[in-house]
Amino acid sequence: MFGFSDKGNLNLITQALEAVGRRMEVVPDPTTVHFHLPDDLSVLVHREYSEFIAELISKFPHEKEGINKFYGECWKIFNALNSLELKSLEEPIYLFGQFLKKPLECLTLAYYLPQNAGNIARKFIKDPKLLNFIDAECFIVSTVNALQTPMINASMVLCDRHFGGINYPVGGVGGIAKALANGLVDKGSLILYKANVTNVILEQGKAVGVRLADGREFFSKTVISNATRWDTFGKLVKVDDLPEDEKNFQRIYVKAPSFLSIHMGVKASVLPPDTDCHHFILEDDWAKLEVPYGSIFLSIPTVLDSSLAPEGHHILHIFTTSCIEDWKGLSVKDYEAKKELVADKIIKRLESKLFPGLKSSIVFKEVGTPKTHRRFLARNNGTYGPMPRNIPKGLLGMPFNTTAIDGLYCVGDSCFPGQGVIAVAFSGVMCAHRVAADLGFEKRSPILDTALLGLLKWFRTIA
Repeated sequence: MFGFSDKGNLNLITQALEAVGRRMEVVPDPTTVHFHLPDDLSVLVHREYSEFIAELISKFPHEKEGINKFYGECWKIFNALNSLELKSLEEPIYLFGQFLKKPLECLTLAYYLPQNAGNIARKFIKDPKLLNFIDAECFIVSTVNALQTPMINASMVLCDRHFGGINYPVGGVGGIAKALANGLVDKGSLILYKANVTNVILEQGKAVGVRLADGREFFSKTVISNATRWDTFGKLVKVDDLPEDEKNFQRIYVKAPSFLSIHMGVKASVLPPDTDCHHFILEDDWAKLEVPYGSIFLSIPTVLDSSLAPEGHHILHIFTTSCIEDWKGLSVKDYEAKKELVADKIIKRLESKLFPGLKSSIVFKEVGTPKTHRRFLARNNGTYGPMPRNIPKGLLGMPFNTTAIDGLYCVGDSCFPGQGVIAVAFSGVMCAHRVAADLGFEKRSPILDTALLGLLKWFRTIA
């Protein structure tokens, strides 16, 4: 889990928990991911940066300089971000204050804001196979290749995995939500469960509350939607015309695919003793990287926390990209049969590449499709998030937290700075600060607000 370290400014999960008086015990992961790629390319991303770079250079010794320069650029961005107090980029007093304190760091981020990782990589690296590896590095962050991945997003992940490291919460990642919820209640908040919001209530063009599926209504000074922009402005907000900002967002971004997920319990004997926790598998064709079912993500949390499974067993979470269109129009019988068929193919691939005898070791299995993600996560088509239609201008086109509707804010992966644990947590921090300023809890300047929001809107139109 990213953002779970005890140092720096990008450990946003740790900070969020501390804000509500909570801490969680974590287990450090000695590796971020083990890549199993075409042409028998195997790369282990060690927690220690020097070990990772040494391993990558050993695979591509002729690209030593390019490797150091590309990842060095990532560190420039990460160090700049990590030096700043992270709050809303839509709040001018904060923004100008940070610029006065850290002008070089702010200018560094401004320089890289419209750039993508693939373009930067190609400045320093020529080997096509190594560029394919950089694509895979970015794909596990954003489900798109390096040319479509903003350099800032890539840098946050490619460096934090070494700076703060990947840390797994003891008891499972579900404990994060429980800890946050309990902490919020202790701080005086009220959380409603099984409360399905169907409408954002508007009065004279301002968001004033929400209506639930059971008819209950709740009114407030602000409404914050953590649904996707497509769900917020396609289902929750009933307006005759889509605001121009949202039209621009949908012009630049499309819904990324969802996932086929397989959760399995297996006999521990099928896994070698030195098995890593996280794996990424693309067996024989780089062209299949972004194709549905082409690549496989695998997490084995019991490698780090054995208490999650009965003694002598491991938990495997296997997932691969999948589109909801593949699962429409099926009868219940055909739907269940297709789930088993597709899952069986994925398991056979893992048997062939990593774990012989895997299928016979299974003691429990559940398969989820994009329809499962749509149902339980309430996300349009079960999408993982937004991805650019074409090669974007970095993060310029990504909307922030404010919207064209007064009193309505958005948060999550369809807001700046996009997908990924750190990015989404950053979105939440920014939104909280912007809302606090609008409610009078933070200093604000209406004149500067208008100027800055207008400038940011213009930037999005040229993306």
